[in-house]
Amino acid sequence: MPAPRELILAAMFPGDGNFVAWRHPDAGSQTDFASFAHFARTAERGLFDMLLMGESLGVVERDGQVLDHTVIGRPDLWTLMPGLAAVTERVGLAATRSARFNEPWELARQFATLDHLSGGRAVWNVVTSLGQKAENFRSGYSVSYADRYAQASEFIAVSRRLWTTAATEGTGRARLDHDGEFFSVHADFAVPVGPQVVPPIIQAGGSTEGRDFGAAVADVIFTDHQGIGSAQAFHADVRRRAAAVGRDPATIRVITGVSFVVADSDAEAREKAAWYEDLLTSPRVAIDLLEQLWGRDLSTYDPDGPLPEIEPDWEAAYRYTSRRAVGERDARTEVARYRALAEEHGLTIRQVIAKVGTRFAFTGSPGAIADEMTRWFTGRAADGFVITPKLLPYGLDEFVDHIVPELQERGVFRTAYTGSTLRDHLGLASVSLPAAAGR
Repeated sequence: MPAPRELILAAMFPGDGNFVAWRHPDAGSQTDFASFAHFARTAERGLFDMLLMGESLGVVERDGQVLDHTVIGRPDLWTLMPGLAAVTERVGLAATRSARFNEPWELARQFATLDHLSGGRAVWNVVTSLGQKAENFRSGYSVSYADRYAQASEFIAVSRRLWTTAATEGTGRARLDHDGEFFSVHADFAVPVGPQVVPPIIQAGGSTEGRDFGAAVADVIFTDHQGIGSAQAFHADVRRRAAAVGRDPATIRVITGVSFVVADSDAEAREKAAWYEDLLTSPRVAIDLLEQLWGRDLSTYDPDGPLPEIEPDWEAAYRYTSRRAVGERDARTEVARYRALAEEHGLTIRQVIAKVGTRFAFTGSPGAIADEMTRWFTGRAADGFVITPKLLPYGLDEFVDHIVPELQERGVFRTAYTGSTLRDHLGLASVSLPAAAGR
């Protein structure tokens, strides 16, 4: 008899974006090791499945200025992750790495090393990286937008062959001959064999191509939604796509990115949420995010005034929405949604952006939040959640101290770790290895 479903919880320390209230008086450093260590230990204290570390391969700028919600000087993940492995024992360690701007053998060795040193807790959050980031890498390293998922699929296939070959040989020696469309590998490599052999793969992508890619290669799909209805539709859709390519849909875990605002009562939580909205969405952030959708210079508009009456530059607007990993990809539909929100609730530019431009947040008392999370889980809207607190590095403590006990009381979340590897936490099967050649 299969084990009952258990809620998955990941804790995200984002690399950039307007998810975190850095203007909050209690906000700490987003670059000091002590902040990362506290966050990781808190996630483990809360029995989270994994810690997900965001990464940015370029500085986010607009008109030559760094945006005020961009983190400058973020430590490199391959320096940071072994340090976090040393200060934790059970929580999984998910590192974001691009399948476009690395070499398969090098990345495979890095993840195998992390898996080995952490006792089987490595997981790869694979991204395909937008084109402008290619400027930070050597000439010719970019591929077309249409080819980026094809390149990533080949990258993952080569990495998995390196991991399984090294384990099959029993020596950590991976002999591989591969001539593909994007990568050529003809050599022997020393690849440490970690307890998981093949670290799980996380992927995020809401486009048709992204969903097909995730359904074909991912163990965990990371998505974002603003309500339970769209989350349920996405969950069912990627499972259908997995079945269509011959995968058992039950082997895929779908986790939704959320935040939270918790207080003693629902009314207090709503008041607290309004305060956070103001902190998260500064005037400059509001105009910048609206300019991306409108495709126009809106610097003369008052962020605390109404949405522009001027129509967007539709060519630029569609160029922006079509390249989104998640969210609405039809620009006219998205603009209509902004206008409807503003008209229905009498919202300013900044208030509209606060509603649509930040991560969906469960808001209320601990019991109310746990009830709603349980409804999403039992209603097949998500197999779990990626929790991004609005305050770093201490905001996760509120979730662990107040909401985790409520989830445990409802019987949907563990009361102790029962395995040592991330595959154990997620209920993923062990990797079956082919017989070694010549044996």
